[in-house]
Amino acid sequence: MTVNGDAIRVLLVDDQELFRRGVTMVLGADGGFEIEDVDDGDSALHRIAEEPFDVVLLDVRMPGRSGVEVCAAIKETSPTTGIIMLTASDDEADLYESIKAGAAGYLLKDGSTYDQVAEAVKLVAAGQSLISPSMATKLLDEFVHMSKGPAPATTLTARELQVLRLVAHGKSNRDIAGELFISENTVKNHIRNILEKLQMKSRMEAAMYAVRSKLIDDVL
Repeated sequence: MTVNGDAIRVLLVDDQELFRRGVTMVLGADGGFEIEDVDDGDSALHRIAEEPFDVVLLDVRMPGRSGVEVCAAIKETSPTTGIIMLTASDDEADLYESIKAGAAGYLLKDGSTYDQVAEAVKLVAAGQSLISPSMATKLLDEFVHMSKGPAPATTLTARELQVLRLVAHGKSNRDIAGELFISENTVKNHIRNILEKLQMKSRMEAAMYAVRSKLIDDVL
């Protein structure tokens, strides 16, 4: 799978050399990926400032800058880059902060094979969001019980609500475009407007908001 016919450009950021080696070997063997790796957040931000990457695989806890801090910094300078957080811990606080910082995915290292990491990269590059199944309930519960939310959904247009509902169902930009008979670029524009209006940084956060706001009751 490629982005616009080109190989998916991936930056792996992790301070564990053995893990970096394993992921690099698996993705490097697939002609659909171009992968680089660094061992700290500052190096990652330096590389992203030099050239764009489609997806960043980012360790949550590293020496120096935390993964959450790096995630937020990347989204500020490169908002279209998809970020997948990687962690050996199922700490709920890390999960919540990562999503709020703009992460599109959250995977537990212990619960994911290298092949599953590769599949996650493909999904995020295609505009989808994902988290490890074991963390999904925790994330949903957090958003369901939040007492104070962002701007109300009434600020969204009818078309934006349609797009948001499809995003919450896990549809990719291509799937949404096909279902609504619009272009993928139009879908991207709608999603950008949705995030701006709801004051959010990622489609995953917007999807959880849609569930919490009962915009899509059948998802619960």
